[in-house]
Amino acid sequence: MKKTIATLISALMLAACAQLPVQRPDTISSLRFIGEQRLPYRMQYQGTMVGGLSGIDYDAASDEWVMISDDRSQHNPARYYRARLAFDEHAFKSAQLTGVSLLLQPDGSVYPSKEDYKPGGGVVPDLETMRVDPQDGSIWYASEGDVKLGLDPFVRHARRDGSFIAELPLPPLFTVSKERKYGPRDNQAFEGLSFAPDGRTLWVSLEGPMYQDGPAPDPTHGAVNRITHFTRDGKVLGQYAYPLDAIPATPGKGKEADNGISEMLALSETRMLTLERSGVQADDNSYKTYVRVYEIDTTGATDIQHLPTLQGAVFTQVKKRLVLDLASIGLPIVDNLEGISFGPRLANGHASLVLISDDNFSKTQVTQLLLFEVIP
Repeated sequence: MKKTIATLISALMLAACAQLPVQRPDTISSLRFIGEQRLPYRMQYQGTMVGGLSGIDYDAASDEWVMISDDRSQHNPARYYRARLAFDEHAFKSAQLTGVSLLLQPDGSVYPSKEDYKPGGGVVPDLETMRVDPQDGSIWYASEGDVKLGLDPFVRHARRDGSFIAELPLPPLFTVSKERKYGPRDNQAFEGLSFAPDGRTLWVSLEGPMYQDGPAPDPTHGAVNRITHFTRDGKVLGQYAYPLDAIPATPGKGKEADNGISEMLALSETRMLTLERSGVQADDNSYKTYVRVYEIDTTGATDIQHLPTLQGAVFTQVKKRLVLDLASIGLPIVDNLEGISFGPRLANGHASLVLISDDNFSKTQVTQLLLFEVIP
């Protein structure tokens, strides 16, 4: 009898701790803007400086949101935050941090900064995306690596407290090259990560094209990027060519401009939302950010995982449809939006969607959270 009661209690505890799935919409025709919240510039929270928030996801089991910082352990060790967002279909009411966890390397140490880095002493992080595991509520996150330091991008799995569980095995295609002849471009590697709705597989996107796949976008030409479908143990189920837009404006003379995938969000096994973000520097060194949300479908696209280069190759790209141009919602500032996540259902049954911006710890930028209603 005691054994039966203990077994029942254990089963109930496991059920209580089970991760609640976020209900994703089957179709998205448009997005209705509801409201905005901002976090203060370089606000202090539990001994850390808040900023560089490059990824966001909703943890349905705790009704909290997780947000990863791309601080390369410069201000504080690599970390992620938890928050509660209060909203309904009429207003975005508040955003309050509820916790912070340091992300740890396999040996249990914090990630080193660029200044403290020594070969063999771990890796310098450049953490751009994170997701809550739909199966158990643990954390997955990805780093862009560093071409100059010879550090490869990675996808790692961690407990909620930030301690290391495992690293996703990656094919040699993603190995960086200091000679910049092949592999991911510097600062344009793993920027997007999303689980398929059932949690059995995950998608990873590069921000920009790899060196061997052709030039980066410019104001007159787009480019071709790679998105990859993995099993949870690292088997590549497929890889597809994504058509990046041309940069939507011309930069000032001698100034910088780019365009790439800053995040992705799976709708099904074949359909995803992508956040395509472009930054264009003017003659006065100021930047303007252009952000568009697309829906893509890999159905009918060529699996390009065995193509060493896309230049001169024949293949079918993924299909792509514009869902929203952020310039159309009338905000005074559309900043460096890098994170996107579905949240809880609104009272009318429609899904909520939240975007977050990375302020680069810069006083000329803002950390903004934008709330939308998903119109099916």
